Amino acid sequence: MLKKKSVTQAQNVFNPLKFLAALGAGGISVMPFAFFQYTHHTGKGLIHFGQMGHGTLPIWQEVLFYSLEGVMVLFALLHLWLTFRLLLGLVPFLRTASYRQLINDPLKNAGILAPFISMGMTFNVFIGPVRFFVPAMAENLQALMLPALLGWAVLWAALLRMEIKLLGISFAKSFDVSQINFGWLLHPFALGMISVTGTGIAAMAKDSNIAHSAAFMSLVTGTMGLFLLMVKTVAIFKSHFSADGLPAKQFLPSLLIVIPNITLYAIAGFRLTHYMDHQFATHLHWLGQTIVVLSFAFQVWYMLFGLSMLRSYFRQHFFNREFHVSQWGLICPFVAFAVLGAFFYKNFVPNPVTYIVVLLAAATSVLAYAVLFKKSAICSAITKKVKGHDCSDSLIPNAIPNAADSASH
Repeated sequence: MLKKKSVTQAQNVFNPLKFLAALGAGGISVMPFAFFQYTHHTGKGLIHFGQMGHGTLPIWQEVLFYSLEGVMVLFALLHLWLTFRLLLGLVPFLRTASYRQLINDPLKNAGILAPFISMGMTFNVFIGPVRFFVPAMAENLQALMLPALLGWAVLWAALLRMEIKLLGISFAKSFDVSQINFGWLLHPFALGMISVTGTGIAAMAKDSNIAHSAAFMSLVTGTMGLFLLMVKTVAIFKSHFSADGLPAKQFLPSLLIVIPNITLYAIAGFRLTHYMDHQFATHLHWLGQTIVVLSFAFQVWYMLFGLSMLRSYFRQHFFNREFHVSQWGLICPFVAFAVLGAFFYKNFVPNPVTYIVVLLAAATSVLAYAVLFKKSAICSAITKKVKGHDCSDSLIPNAIPNAADSASH
């Protein structure tokens, strides 16, 4: 009886990594917007639905564009629903002993950053897909810059506070560095997501006070994130080079997390050049192009390397009935590759090969999300291995920590 109760309590503990599902949905919704912006749009500013030219396009583009617009709507709604639902679990979890235990473990506390990354993506969902379909937002974008800056600043301050706290814990507590994994890169991932949103505000805002504030705040988190990305990547590769064999299967999906990190910092750098052009007439378009091209070139070889390392994982674990929450981390790399690929298409040499590669990466992310959502939905109805399903965590149920854990606060 006691054993059954302990198992149930363990399953009722909220896992912040579930926010990777909301993050993936948000990323997929933004992906078609980036595709339209950088492979189809020829005017100034951000593209909106009225500029798509429906009714004048070839049949294949009409089908493709309507399909992508459907993806935007579906996954934007899914992102907002998951965010709301998961926040209902996160808020009480922050008052539990499980949260304090997580925060004080340097090898695991990066998981608490997943909600920050997902909420940072929410800003991009509103600036991209939501504004795309809502004429009032598209026509009054500048009026939204100040509210966007204020809301983003709250998230920026909360993340910066959390990152400094986690860094302090890492310095104060001893831990086995050989046990680190690519999940550690959630630190620069979170800082990069906040920075890319801030640089977007800086690049778009016509009010110089708003633009300068967003740019400098983005530089604070951006430089911190770049530093952590370099230091942690070197430490992780050093750890893996000295280890015997590949990491445990639950850590393997995080191998590709380098790709979204590169996308975020590349786009942030690209947007900073636009900010400099608009505010100081520095004519740094060449620098923005260079950042995008070199970053995408890096991503190409790293994607090939990562997929080669995960070939057995996909064959043995991804398409079977096994599910663990870290698998949601496989969505963002394909989304990030498609998004930066669209930037590459616009800023280097537009060609059909890049166009097709971007669409293939986008289709892969949607397919992978559908597979994981189905497996997670099945796991939502069970609490142990049933009918061949091995579920280490589910997405929606048990979102509220159990009362016993909350009472221990």
